[in-house]
Amino acid sequence: MYPKFFSYGDFFLPTYGLMVALAFLTALWLVGRLAKRAGLNQETVLNLGIYCALAGMLGGKLAMFAFDWQIYWNDPKQIFSKETLQAMGVYQGGLLLALIVATFYIRAKHLPPLLTFDVFAPGIALGHAIGRIGCFAAGCCWGKECDRPWAVTFRNPDAHELTGVPLNVPLHPTQLYESLAEFIIFWILYTRFARPHRDGAIIGLYLILYSSVRFVVEFFRNHEQALTVGLSLTQWISIATLLLGIWLMFNRPRQTAVA
Repeated sequence: MYPKFFSYGDFFLPTYGLMVALAFLTALWLVGRLAKRAGLNQETVLNLGIYCALAGMLGGKLAMFAFDWQIYWNDPKQIFSKETLQAMGVYQGGLLLALIVATFYIRAKHLPPLLTFDVFAPGIALGHAIGRIGCFAAGCCWGKECDRPWAVTFRNPDAHELTGVPLNVPLHPTQLYESLAEFIIFWILYTRFARPHRDGAIIGLYLILYSSVRFVVEFFRNHEQALTVGLSLTQWISIATLLLGIWLMFNRPRQTAVA
């Protein structure tokens, strides 16, 4: 589509990077509002958001290396290639590492763990929804061939050069499937957050909804990795995060009434 938002000579501003920056700032703004509403220290929570963003970028890259380890094992120079540096990596790898970092930070700052995760859940969904639009603009994470009326066809040579997306082939717009689903998830979580709920219920609901969406979307995405027992590695991760979400939903800690 439009992978370069602005270009001048050899310099260009990637649309994906711009949308990711917008996603982060929007999510951080929302998290700050919800933290204040929940009675948490805003500065401490916003600092946590920055650390989680850095952990998310690192975790996404590490998961990408793990999923495509044969490519990087056979050609280690690919680790430092332009394409690898520009790639955002695997979202779920970033989410898992961000959760780990958040757990240690929350303990160090004596924040209420489940309530803090609840505060972040709507922001994560909203930021991810915006980021996937940038993903669509760049052409990465493309879908399988599609003969439906809503199929999309990439024709921009820059998109192929930057991400490898096939040109002039109708594909499932898997990026938009996920973006639309995340906008809906955000709205569900945001409205649910305003009502009395058990600590952990919001992050649990997020994990259930997003894991289910990602599991289904994976069937329509192009995959270069080998499947394991008929499923992609991302789908197996989705099953694990779905089970975690169910546990959080049915766990019964104290109830929080948000003003």
